[in-house]
Amino acid sequence: RRARALLCCVLLWVWEDAWGQLRYSVPEEMPKGSFVGDVAKDLGLQVSAPRDLSIVDRGRTQHFSLHGKTGHLVTAERIDREQLCESEQQCVLRCELLVEGEMKVYGVEVEIRDINDNAPSFKDVELEERISETTPLGSRFPLAEAYDPDSGPNSLQSYELSGDEHFSLAVQAGPGGDRRPELVLAKALDREEAAFHELVLKARDGGKPSRTGKARIRVVVLDTNDNAPVFSPSEYTVRVPEDVPVGSALLSVMATDADEGLNGHVKYSLKKITEKASKIFELDSETGDITLARSLDFEEGKSYELEVQARDGGGLSDTAKIEITVTDVNDNRPELTVTSQLSEISEDSLQGTVVALLHVQDRDSGANGQVRCSLDAGVPFSLEKSFEDYYRVVTTRQLDREEVSEYNVTVRAADGGSPSLWSSTVLTLKVLDVNDNAPVFSEASYSARLPENNVAGALVLTVRARDADWGQNARVRYRLGEGRVRGVPLSS
Repeated sequence: RRARALLCCVLLWVWEDAWGQLRYSVPEEMPKGSFVGDVAKDLGLQVSAPRDLSIVDRGRTQHFSLHGKTGHLVTAERIDREQLCESEQQCVLRCELLVEGEMKVYGVEVEIRDINDNAPSFKDVELEERISETTPLGSRFPLAEAYDPDSGPNSLQSYELSGDEHFSLAVQAGPGGDRRPELVLAKALDREEAAFHELVLKARDGGKPSRTGKARIRVVVLDTNDNAPVFSPSEYTVRVPEDVPVGSALLSVMATDADEGLNGHVKYSLKKITEKASKIFELDSETGDITLARSLDFEEGKSYELEVQARDGGGLSDTAKIEITVTDVNDNRPELTVTSQLSEISEDSLQGTVVALLHVQDRDSGANGQVRCSLDAGVPFSLEKSFEDYYRVVTTRQLDREEVSEYNVTVRAADGGSPSLWSSTVLTLKVLDVNDNAPVFSEASYSARLPENNVAGALVLTVRARDADWGQNARVRYRLGEGRVRGVPLSS
């Protein structure tokens, strides 16, 4: 029933630019085989059968496929937008379509729209706040934020607090527009009257119907602690190359507390961190050192934002924002793929005939990801830019089988890194014969002497002609021309 409802709400829209680019839009979580678009119709192609279209396989997970009977673009799996586009507002998946016979590639973009399939959740559903009984009214205490991987209206929208008249809830807007809940002291505390206060914090999204998540907050009332830890600075930035060894210390944070004893002892914890970043970075709770727990990959993550909380023994805290930027290293070779190629070509093919279609890509960025392609010197072929990162290998002149009957052409792709990384592939092309050579006698003229009254069938002389072509085109037959000698037919 849910799948039918999703299919009913599919909104498809298509545009085509000068290159033949298509764009569709579908909701996430559609069942495998769900219709995405009639690509042949939308491109205005005249294809005789669905097999004339194919999706270019570049060795990665294919989220879409072509229906065997209709040729429609359909989903190849159930697509989870949050899994594919964790922190992106717009989730766009791409593939390329190859039209057989034309050696032409079309780009397809499919926007995956969010549905409200995730409820807000807290990292810890049992929270504890330690607050001094002398804390002034109106004091605020940052609470753990809920996380909702959905986007737009389906993401986290509001918080609610219930359970005790001593506290109210305030929600502040963070630098990135996120909502940050704070516990506000609304009534003076008295540890002798109540040493604990139990609260419930709810997080609600904007879906229809909305979803909620909750965490229980236990407030422990403490004796006086009049100084909170203070970070200096409150924001840290660091740039790290992606090849830094695992275990390396990236930076250290520090908060100072003017109190003494337990109230001045500061411990550090990660207050805000994504699940992905939590597997990469480690924080020492005593020293504030942040170290690398797993190797970085610029192609998987270019930057990470963390928030570190410093809390003293009396429950007061401060937070600092950390931004870690990963810089690219030239650690990926260009990927050179032969999308389509000819294995044979006639020697009378016209100049400019396409013999192969290639695709090149490099996962690095900047100069490290800029790829230059080249061919062997002295071959009658050249490279032409096709669509985006596609290149065509074309003939630069008419071929001659009698000169070269087979070519092994090396295509090389090198990036702009220092030192440069490269890869290559060999195209093998056999040249087919055309009957473009006439037989040639080994002598321009022949002469022979023989006595008269010879017996019929006696050998007069032998002639020989050769043909530079191959096969049937080189097979030579002989015959005498019609004529007379002194009135007698030559054939007599």
